[in-house]
This record gives sequence, C-alpha cells and structure tokens, in this order.
Amino acid sequence: MNNNMKILQAKILIVDDLKLNVQVLQRILTNANYTSIMSTTDPCEVFALHSLHQFDLILLDIEMEPMDGFAVMQQLEVFSIDDYLPVIVITSQPDYKLRSLQVGAKDFISTPFDKAEVLARVHNLIEVRLLHRESKLHEQVLQHKVLELETSRDLLQVQGMELQLLFDTVVAEQKRSIELSLQPGTMVGVEREERLNTSLLRSLKLRHPWLQINLFTAFAAGAVVGLFQHTIDHLLILTIFLPILAGQSGNTGSQALAITLRGMTLGDLGDGHQMILLRKEAILGLLNGALVGLLAGLGMYILARLQNLSTAFSLAAVVFLAMMGSCLVSGVCGAAVPMMLKRLGADPVTASTIFLTTATDMVSMGMLLGLAAAIIPF
Repeated sequence: MNNNMKILQAKILIVDDLKLNVQVLQRILTNANYTSIMSTTDPCEVFALHSLHQFDLILLDIEMEPMDGFAVMQQLEVFSIDDYLPVIVITSQPDYKLRSLQVGAKDFISTPFDKAEVLARVHNLIEVRLLHRESKLHEQVLQHKVLELETSRDLLQVQGMELQLLFDTVVAEQKRSIELSLQPGTMVGVEREERLNTSLLRSLKLRHPWLQINLFTAFAAGAVVGLFQHTIDHLLILTIFLPILAGQSGNTGSQALAITLRGMTLGDLGDGHQMILLRKEAILGLLNGALVGLLAGLGMYILARLQNLSTAFSLAAVVFLAMMGSCLVSGVCGAAVPMMLKRLGADPVTASTIFLTTATDMVSMGMLLGLAAAIIPF
C-alpha cells in the first residue's frame, strides 16, 4: 500500500458544535477521496470516541459549548499514549491559534474555510502522524532487537562472572572481618602487630605511648574544670551532672566514631561522602541531645526544687542547653577525628577514642560550667 493510499484511509474525526461547519468539512474531505470520516457536535464525546477509534487526525473547533476545544485537548493529552496529539484546531481568532499550539495542537485552520488550505493542512498532518507512528514502531522493534542482543551477551558472560564475583566476595569478606576484628584493640592504642605471643617488652613499647598521650589529654580536660572552680564552689549541684553529661556526649561521639570507622573499613566512605556524614552526625547529635536534655533538665529542676534553690529553672535550662550542645559537638567529633587522622597519614582507628574522649569531656564540662557562669547569678 503506497503512502498516499494510507493518508486517504486515515481515520479522521470532525468536532464542531455548528452542523454547517461539520457538513462543509465532510464534503471537502469526501470529495478529496478521504474514506474514514466521523463527526460529532458534542465536544463531551471526543474523549470516548478517540479512546475507541484512535483517530489519526482530529479537526477540533475551539469555541464550543459546554466544553471548549482547550478543555478537550487537555483530556486528549492525558489519554495520549505516544506523546503525540493529532489535532488541527478550527478558529478565526489569532490569539487562539498561538494558545492552541502551546497546549499541544499541531496546526490550525482559519474560518471561513478555504478548500485548498484545509486539504493541504490535513494531508500534511496525517502524513506526519503516520511517519511518527511508523517511527515509534521502528523504535520498538530496534529496542527489542537490542534487548535480545544484550540478553544473549549477558548470558555468555554470566557464568564466568559469577565465579569471579564469588571469589572476590569471599576475599573481600575475609579482609573486612580481619579489619573489624582489629578495630577494638587499635581504638585504645593496641597496635595491629601485637598478638597473644608478643613479648612483654614489645607489648609495653606498643601500648605505653598511648597511655602517656591519654594522661596528657586527661590533664587538658581537668584544666577546663579548673577554669570554672569559682562556679563549682557556688553551685555544687552541678557536679552531680558533670559525669552524666560527659557520659551521654561520650556515647554520642562513640556511635558516630563506630559508624565512620566501619564506613572506612568497608570502603563506603568515599571522597564525596565526608560532608554528608558530618551533617548527618551533627543533626543526630542535636536531636539526641535535645531529647536526652529534656529529661536531664527535668531531673535537675526536680533536684534543685528539693534543695529549695531559687535558680531551679535556670539550672534546668543550663543542663538542657549543655546536653544539646555537647551531643552536637560530640557527634561531629566522632566523625571528624578518624577522617582527620587519615588525612594526616595516620591509621584512622589507632587510639581514636583517646582524642574523642578528651574532646567530649572538655566540651561537655566546659559547656555546663560556662553556661552556668553566664546565665545564673551568684
């Protein structure tokens, strides 16, 4: 079947609420040997008719009641399964022509009708529509062929790849197990070289330097407390919450540290994920600190009221703010410490807890005593 015959056999729907316009268009198309023409004067029927017949072309009047041509095109656009709306609008309004093209119409016919214009525009759009449909079918055939070729290629590669993948997985899991089993010791300064049969002097040489570092950092944390000795002398009740605050912030930091070390060991922490991890741990630390801080602040308030302290509410606020702030900083430190060690060329899991504990102790105690000195008069 040649292309011109296909065009003349294309399914056409005429939509106009004026019967005279419908009759004129039918006569023009019939005289031009178009053989499959339907029409309706009710725009509400267009969607159902197009759903049933899948027209190759719809001649659509814009100014109709109770539904105008724009509303009809909106319905058809929802129904269109191949992203092509085969509509020529009928209008004499220049503004409607531009708007129709913007909402999906492919062409327009002006009224009153010019026979040559109608036939030319109908012929051209049906030809484009048929070419579009053939292109879609050809594209589907090509996609199917490509899929068959890719499937055949994949089947040829799968057996060899499965064996290689299994081998690589076993090796990787063994390496990960070894790394994870070594973390508990390295985190407190026990080096990887030390084993059960390592000599006494060798073990002392490997462990003792980290204990000296830990002692120095402990002095640093104690110095923070010493800076606020005056505050402690006037508010002894704060000493009850110093270990509570240090413990909670320390646990928050340890959780972040464990996740970071695990990500490094398993290869999940690439170059583009450090800031994402830091933001996540900061938010988690802030939220956890706020939730825990509410209970801790309530505990401080009750204890202060039992001691008849007039600053009970201020003390509770200090505990709440200090808990929230110290957990925030601890979460960030827990993620940042191993990343900093790695950037400096050191083993990121070696003695990380020593530096993290110092940071969390200094921040938690400093925040609690500092806020108390700033907020509570004495």
